[in-house]
This record gives sequence, C-alpha cells and structure tokens, in this order.
Amino acid sequence: MAAKGWERAGSVDEANVLIYNTCVVRMSAEQRAVSRIAQLKTLKRLKPELVIGVTGCMAQKEAEHLVEKMPHVDLVMGTRAIARLSPLLDRVIASGEPQVCTEILDESYPADVIPVRQRPLKGLVNIIFGCNKSCSYCIVPRTRGREMSRPWREITGECIHLAGHGYREITLVGQNVNSYRQEKEGTKSFGNLLRRVNDVLSDHHHQDGSTAWIRYITSHPRDCNEAHINAVADCENVCENFHLPVQSGDDEILRRMRRNYTSGGYRDLITRVREKVPAATVTTDVIVGFPGETERQFQQTLDLVRETRYDAAYMYMYSSRPGTPAAEEFKDHIALEVKKDRLARLIDLQESISREINLGCIGQVLPVLVESKATRTPGDLLARTRGDKMVILPGPAEWIGQIIDVGINDANGHTLFANALSEVAV
Repeated sequence: MAAKGWERAGSVDEANVLIYNTCVVRMSAEQRAVSRIAQLKTLKRLKPELVIGVTGCMAQKEAEHLVEKMPHVDLVMGTRAIARLSPLLDRVIASGEPQVCTEILDESYPADVIPVRQRPLKGLVNIIFGCNKSCSYCIVPRTRGREMSRPWREITGECIHLAGHGYREITLVGQNVNSYRQEKEGTKSFGNLLRRVNDVLSDHHHQDGSTAWIRYITSHPRDCNEAHINAVADCENVCENFHLPVQSGDDEILRRMRRNYTSGGYRDLITRVREKVPAATVTTDVIVGFPGETERQFQQTLDLVRETRYDAAYMYMYSSRPGTPAAEEFKDHIALEVKKDRLARLIDLQESISREINLGCIGQVLPVLVESKATRTPGDLLARTRGDKMVILPGPAEWIGQIIDVGINDANGHTLFANALSEVAV
C-alpha cells in the first residue's frame, strides 16, 4: 500500500480503504471479526466509495459466505493472496465490483516490496507459508494451504534491510519454522537458515557495536532436530529460547491429536536442548480437556510439566472448531466445568514453577533489549532478555532501542526487576 502512495488513516472514519485481517484458530476471534465487519454496513452506506476488504484465515475459510452475507464487503483475499493486493484493489476501484481471490498461490511478495513495520525495533520476517501437519484440533492447514518456503536470499535480504534501518530484533515466522527447506539452493534445514541469517547480521553493527537478535516462531517438536539445536548453540545472534508446544503429556491424547510424537520422545528432545544450550529458556503450549481425556491422562500432563519445568506456558481449554477432524470424529467431549477445573490446576502449577525459576534469576547479570516505557509504572522501562523474559527497570526513555546489561534484583512469576549496571550511552 505504501508503495502505491497510500498513507495510513488516523481513524476508521477518515479511511478510504479498510482491510480487516482475521483469525479462525479460536471461535471467539472469528465471531469478533464477523461482528466488526457487519458494523461497517452503516459506514459504507454513508460513504459508498469506501473500499472494505477482508483477508486472513476467515477470508480463506468463508469467502463465499462473506460476499453473500455481507454485500458491503468489496475485497476478499485468502491467506496466500496477499501478494495480489495491489491489482485486486485497482480492480475494485476501477470497476466497483467485488473481487475475491482465495487461490493457494505459490508466490511471495513482489521482490521490490518491503513490508512496512509499525514497531521500529522489532521486525517479523516470513520464512515459510502454510502447514503440512494434520493436528486434529487445528483448522490452520485448511486455511493456509501446503507449505512453501521462501528463497533464503529473499529472507536474508529482508533481514539486512531491517538491520540497516536500525531494527534490533528480527523474528523469523511461520506456522512450522522447522519445516523450512530450500533443497535447490542448498538450505536443507531450518538450522542452515538460522546460520545464514546469523552470518549476514553479524556484518551489520549498530552504534553500540551490537548486532540484531534473532528469534523465531513457531517450532513443532516433531521437526525440531539436531541441526536446529546446534545452530542455536553456535550462533551468537540467535536467542536461546525454545518454544516447543507439547499440547499434552499423555501418549493416547497425543495420538488423538495427531501430533506424531510421544511424551517420551518429547522429553528426550528437551534433554538434548538443555544439554546443547544450557542457558535455554523453554516455553510451551498445552491444551486441557481434549475429547476423551481422563483424569489419569490429565495427570500425565501435570507430571510432564513438573518434570520439564517450563519458564512459561500458554494454556488453553480445548474448544471444538467445525471443520477439524477432532470436531467430526470424537463425541466424548469433556464437560466445561471439568475443563475449567483442569485448566485452573495446570495454571497454578505452571505459575509456581515460573515463579521459582524467575526467583532463581536474582543476582544474575543479563543483557536486555529495552523496548518501551513501562505502562504501569511511570519512570520505568520495559525490556526483554535473550530468553524472552520480561524485565522492568528504571531509566530514561533515551535507553529505548539499546541492548544493555542489567542486574536482576527481584522477580515474580511473570516479570524480572532489574537495574542497569552502569551508565548507558545515549
């Protein structure tokens, strides 16, 4: 849009084009999107020239229904059609006719288009589109299509561009980054890509002599291999944080989820990670109350969490999504009260573990990237460690965007508190 000369509007009422990016992983997100887009009908009536577009997973999943139920929508683009935004928008404006594109296109952004980021410090770089996994609870493969890896030269070029414009942290993103492959170009694994990105960023130093940190999301335990782990261990710019969603600690539930690993295999993976990267922080996702989950099976999950000792976890109750195998195949759903009870017990356990781990950080000296002013405590700053732990410290706004060393002096289950160790150059 910026390349076409468009500028960001200050409000919905001022806009000539409104594009809603949508998600359908959880039903609540889809319902919110439908509600907000429906409310635009009145605005469209008052301002007929307004172009309303919908993209993302809901656009891919509900394209025909969107056009039928919401005739005020002008543009529907599926998850792999973002590269077509420019010509599709031109057609809408020229013809006044709705445009729909939900093809699973094996193309990336045009080579001369660099996405405009809203945050000046942290940039996301897509490395792979789509997902070849078939987790029974997940609708993403249906909306995202099969995997397609971007050429590594495009990725490293975008990373160099960001580093040259002062970005201090670059996150490589994909539904399953571990599946990254570019066989013809010699980048045969995600680990190879991490090394390539690390190497190009090592040549781009900021004023304080530091280089941009590299993060990535999300990893699948089934595909997290030695090449990945060794790259994190060897590459100075790659942060030592492994997010490895386990989802359940019971083998039968994992089989029902179609996760393609066992709890024993997952434990072995965590052992290898911690042997090769002793400073690693490990986080996870857990779903409780999956269809058929017994109390004994839930206890298996609690046992795995106790043993693994995650730094943090994203924990959810299972919610059925129409169109997923789990919704169609399993009838032995768990009562809501039971799911709520299990989630509460899991959260209590994980928060106690997170608190113990964070208290153990007191007295340590850690480098942090100062991201912004703290919202709750005036005069303080918000920063993050390489392990992705949140840190609050006193300091001037001029420190924002710098990597500094801090001493940890207090902690709770979610946050570390610190002081800068020496005067920071501004």
